[in-house]
Order: sequence, then structure tokens, then C-alpha cells
Amino acid sequence: MTTESMDITDRKLLNVIQSNFPMVEEPYRVVADDLGIGESELLERLTELKRQNVVRQVSAIFDTRRLGYKTTLVAFAYGDDDLHPGAIYINRHPGVSHNYAREGSYYNLWFTLAVPPDGDLEVTVKWMAEKTNAIEFRIMPTIRFFKIGVNFDMVKRRSDAYNYNPDSGQPNGAANGQSRTPASDWNQAQEITEWDRQVIREAQEDLPLVSRPFDDMAQRLGLTVPELFAQLSEYQERKLMRRFSAVLYHRRSGFRANAMIVWKVPPERSEEVGMIMAENAAVTHCYERPTFPDWQYSHFTMVHAPTRDECEEIGRNIAQATGITENLLLYSTREYKKTRVRYFVEDYERFWDTAEEAEALAEALV
Repeated sequence: MTTESMDITDRKLLNVIQSNFPMVEEPYRVVADDLGIGESELLERLTELKRQNVVRQVSAIFDTRRLGYKTTLVAFAYGDDDLHPGAIYINRHPGVSHNYAREGSYYNLWFTLAVPPDGDLEVTVKWMAEKTNAIEFRIMPTIRFFKIGVNFDMVKRRSDAYNYNPDSGQPNGAANGQSRTPASDWNQAQEITEWDRQVIREAQEDLPLVSRPFDDMAQRLGLTVPELFAQLSEYQERKLMRRFSAVLYHRRSGFRANAMIVWKVPPERSEEVGMIMAENAAVTHCYERPTFPDWQYSHFTMVHAPTRDECEEIGRNIAQATGITENLLLYSTREYKKTRVRYFVEDYERFWDTAEEAEALAEALV
């Protein structure tokens, strides 16, 4: 399937399910009614969109930090022969949700990593580097959050990302003039019970393409469907869960160019510039991250567009709006992994070859 082969109904369908999938007993019927088609037709369309890997999954989006997980962006530098096998090994870790080969800098593999509350980011990254022959690595956790709001307008064929403020759980925080808070202050970890873990394990899985997709989930948890919705609504109130929505494969959706634009921003302008960057609808993510002697770029903006020329135009617009001109456009050359983090699964322990090796590495870092 190509974007040219999608009709307007496909495009409207993708717009709906990636923004706010309805939590009702027959959600596909609700979406179908909104689009003016039958439920069976909608399910056929979704089946084909998933078969063509345009839609990856429909599931709950949870807030990683509020679940107690520790997260970071990681940059690895590899020799040419080690890049591909290294990326494949790193993909094994269930806390790696995004993993891209990128051109434009010394660091040629970039991935996001989350570890459980009892995990250690530094230990895990060093383990990965040693196992995959990385030349160098940098751990780049978020210092300050400005925006996260991935949204592709499939009808207008452009990125239309909104500002999502995890402090309030509401969109458009930056546009409303709210000050961005340090990462240490937002998404504080909540107490998670064993019952919460059970519900999260279920809700994070892909919803089946059947008329009543929540029934089996509720039954496995020993709940009625209304009781399940009440539980999920409670998680939204606690800001553990953001919403149900679809993950799109942006390349198959027509957004073939993916650039991580990194910016050298003076510290005294950090918040001002970050908020201006976040207001650009083409920016899906905007963060401040630490700098290093060999890496002086503090602000990261993710942009997606149909072509590289359009990504570069977005970069020029941001530079004009902020007055910041020192930047790099790091284009992805291969997507090794793009998924959602799977929480509270045993795979985290299985990633290590042996418990003894993990413990020895941890002791070496003390």
C-alpha cells in the first residue's frame, strides 16, 4: 500500500484512530459511524492497513516515568561492520522502543531505552556497548521537556503535532504560555500495585479487530467491560495512562523523511527557545538534553515530512523563529525498531546472558 492508493476514507480513519481511539464497548462501530461507513467495512480497511504495516497497533499509551521506569536517549558510534549487528542485538531489549541508524554525525545509531524501577540505565547501556563493539556512547536523558505530540494529518499530508503537557495531561501547554518544568519534576513515579501491573500488561497489547475488542481483556482480568473502562479512566486521572490510540508506521504513511534536528542553544535561552520550537506543528518531540565536550547540541526536535527538502524547510523556519542557526539534521537511514515500551514483562531479565555477568558489570561501575 502507498499513500497514493489510500482513499479519503482511509486517511480520515487514520486521523481518528491515532488521536483518540474511543473507549467504548463497540469502538469500531463508533468510528465507522463518524466516517459514514459500516463497521464491517471499517474492520476490512483496518485489516488491510495493518497487513500493509501502515497501522502497527492500537493500544493504551502509558506514561513511562509515572510507572517508575527510567528512560533515556542513547547515542552509539559504530564502525561500518558493527552497526547492523549491533542494532539487531539492541533490538532484543523490550525497553528499546525506537532504534534508528542516522547519518550526519559521529554517532550513527540512536535509540530510546527504558528500564524497570529496579533497573540501571548506565549498567544496561554499558552492557550493550561492550556486547556490540560500540566505539563510543553517550547517555542523554531528558533535562527539560517541551513537547510530545505525534500526529500526522493524513488528509492534509503534513505533520500536525500538538503540544502535550504530561504535568496536566492536557494539550497545548506551551501554546498557553505555561513554563516547562525540569524532567526531575514532571512525571513523578506513582505507586504501582500488582493489580495495576496486571491491567497494564493487558491494556498495552494490540486490540483485536473484532466488534467488541475489550471483552476478552476484561474477562481475563475478571472484570466487566464497564469495570475495565472505570479502571482505565482512573489511570487517566492518575496520569498513568494518556489514551488509547494507534501507532502508525510513518514511512508507509507517506512521511518518508525523518530528521532529528539538534540545536546549539545558549543556556540562558534554553526555556525560551524550547517553547518556540514546541509551537511548530511539524515538531513532534522537543527536549533539552545534556551536552558533552564532543557534543554541544542541547535541544532536540523531531520532524517528519514527505521529503528531505521539506524537513530542511522546517529547520529553516525554526532557525528563523528562534535566531538559533547552529544545528545538525540527523536523517534516519534505517529504522530498526519502532514500537511501544512493554511494561512489567519478564523479557527484561532475559535480555542479560547470565545474572552473574549483569551483577559483575554493575559492581564494576560502582
